[in-house]
Amino acid sequence: MIINRETLLAAAPIKCMLDTKVCHNGVSHGLSEAGYDIRIKEDVHFFKDCDGNKLVIRSNPSTKNNSHFIIASAIEEFQMPTDLIGVVHDKSSWARKGLSVFNTVIEPGWCGYLTLELVYHGDSDLFIPAGSGIAQVVFYKTSDHCAYNGKYQNQESKPTEAIESI
Repeated sequence: MIINRETLLAAAPIKCMLDTKVCHNGVSHGLSEAGYDIRIKEDVHFFKDCDGNKLVIRSNPSTKNNSHFIIASAIEEFQMPTDLIGVVHDKSSWARKGLSVFNTVIEPGWCGYLTLELVYHGDSDLFIPAGSGIAQVVFYKTSDHCAYNGKYQNQESKPTEAIESI
């Protein structure tokens, strides 16, 4: 069952949740009809160089990127209840411009700042300003309580590269 509106606000899977949508840089974020629209922390700019190759420029140059893939961080801090799972989906405003956000699963009991994986399929320049709504998270109730205890628990407020399992 999808958890939304007042039930989602009461479950508080995100710290300091907004109880409505807010528009910033022409894209909304906050409580939506069926989930919660999260924001991107960094500026991301996809553009082509003079040879026609796609490049990415961002406000945090320490993160690796290539011509069409980048990781970024969500502004919101998650504190997932042990009976809720979140699924990250594209935000249609960006998808219609050719941007895909990988459909990440946020496990019950997970805490931290979400790393977002972005792929741009378009041919023209695309600038995503920090603070813009970037993806929608849809929340589902689980039949049993469980708690994530993995390598990405308590993820910091910055894009986190893949961690190899031991």
